[in-house]
Amino acid sequence: MKRDGRYTGFADRLSTRCRHWSRPLRVTAITLLLLLLPIVGNPASAAAPGPDAHVYLLRGVLNIFSLGLDDIAAKLQRQGINASVANYLSWESLADEAAAEYRSGRIKTVVLVGHSSGATVLPDMVARLNRLGVPVTLAIGLDSVFQTSLSGHVGRYLNFYVANGGGTQVGRTNQFHGNLENVDVGGMGVGHLSIDKSEAMQQRVIAAIDSVVLSHARGPSATQRRLEPGASKQSSAAPVRAPTTNQ
Repeated sequence: MKRDGRYTGFADRLSTRCRHWSRPLRVTAITLLLLLLPIVGNPASAAAPGPDAHVYLLRGVLNIFSLGLDDIAAKLQRQGINASVANYLSWESLADEAAAEYRSGRIKTVVLVGHSSGATVLPDMVARLNRLGVPVTLAIGLDSVFQTSLSGHVGRYLNFYVANGGGTQVGRTNQFHGNLENVDVGGMGVGHLSIDKSEAMQQRVIAAIDSVVLSHARGPSATQRRLEPGASKQSSAAPVRAPTTNQ
C-alpha cells in the first residue's frame, strides 16, 4: 500500500526533530551521571578512619561512676575506631592484650583513657606497655584524685582535672619522655562524677583521639614512633586554665 505523502513528510520531520532533541538530552544525562558519582561514593572512601587503632577506656571504682566512658566508646565506634571499656582493676591484663595485638600488627596506635581510679592507673599502664615494647600514642586522664607521676614514653599525655574538687596534676620523672599537659577544667562547671559525662568534655576527649587516629591513618607521624631520650618534648608543670566554651 502506498504511503500518504503528507504522512511521510510529517514522520520525517518528527524523526529529524527527535534526533535534534536527543543530543542535548544525552549530554545532560551524562553530565548528571558524572555529578552523582561522587555522591554515590567509592567504597574505599568510606573505610574506617582508624582500623589499626584501639582505644582502651578504664572505668573507676565499682563500674557505676564512669559510665560516660561508655558513651565515648560508642561515639568512637560509630566513627569506625575500635574502642573497649573495662574496669581499672584489669589494667595489667589489658596492657598485655594490647601488647599482643601490637606485636601481631593488628593494631599500630594505642590510646588510653581513664576516669577516677582509671586515670590513677594510667601512668602504671603506660610504664608496663613501654616495658613490653609498645609505644602509647595518647593517654587521657579524667580527674585522678591520687597523685601520680609518669615514666617511659608517651606521645601525648592529657590530664584533665578539677582543681577545686580534689583532682590532682600528674608529675613527671626523669625517665619520662613525651608531651605532658595538665589542664584544670574546673571552670567548665564539671565535677569528679560528671567530668566523664559532660558533653563538652566528651567532645574534647574525642577530638584529641581523632587528631592522632586520623593523622596515623593518613601516614606515619612523629607521634607514632617511640620518642627517644633527648627528643623534643614539652611538659606543663603548671595547670593550664581551660576555656569555658565547648571545643
